[in-house]
Amino acid sequence: MKVLVIGLGGVTNGGKTTLAEKLKNMLPNCDIISQDDFFKPESEVETDERGFKLYDVLDALYMDEMVTSIRNWMKSPASSGVVTQQPQNTCDSPKNVYILIVEGFLLYNYEPLNELWNRRYFLTLPYEECKRRRSTRVYQPPDTPGYFDGHVWPMYLKYKNELEENASMQVDYLDGTKSQEELLSNVYSDIIQELNKLRE
Repeated sequence: MKVLVIGLGGVTNGGKTTLAEKLKNMLPNCDIISQDDFFKPESEVETDERGFKLYDVLDALYMDEMVTSIRNWMKSPASSGVVTQQPQNTCDSPKNVYILIVEGFLLYNYEPLNELWNRRYFLTLPYEECKRRRSTRVYQPPDTPGYFDGHVWPMYLKYKNELEENASMQVDYLDGTKSQEELLSNVYSDIIQELNKLRE
């Protein structure tokens, strides 16, 4: 049995969840773990001097639990409840390979996660488009006025810069303004190549 762990990280509202779900429908033995499921409750998230809840930092997440969940999945993917029916486009894939897509906005800045990836993708968006998309979403708790400019975007730039400065990290950057079909096609063909390598 072999496992393939794919990271799908990047900017808020960049299309990570949508892309992950579409890939899951196309790939055999594929499961998703979402970083959003590991947020601490609001009462445990720090507030800065401006009254902003600091959600877009590693301290707002139970990262150790997330690592444990991924490792547990890697140990026994078949028992994780992953759906093993053949997907719509059945590729000639090895039956004993399981794929995990981990999607989230802060995947590559936490060292214990970095030894787990087979492939890393990072979705980007320009400021205006990201702000526009973010404004159409409803969050719990809701974004307060100035939150995007005061916290969300600066944290995105901070973590993205850290990533770009880490020369040892192999990351494929994806343009989130491209159509979902194009993004899906690119990532899907990469993953199929990875599957073929495992088969060799």
